[in-house]
Amino acid sequence: MEKEQVTAAGSKKLTDEEKALKRKKWLKRAGAAGFLFFLIKGLVWIAIALFAWKGCS
Repeated sequence: MEKEQVTAAGSKKLTDEEKALKRKKWLKRAGAAGFLFFLIKGLVWIAIALFAWKGCS
């Protein structure tokens, strides 16, 4: 295991592997958020269409 490198400011320097893991985790969150956004958006549009169809008849 590598030693953690610490900069002069006191923050640790991330290795390439740690950066890749952080990026992958962020992309998974963004994907889940995007899926939920479009799912809810689609359901709202279906509800609007049904309301308009029932309201007109």
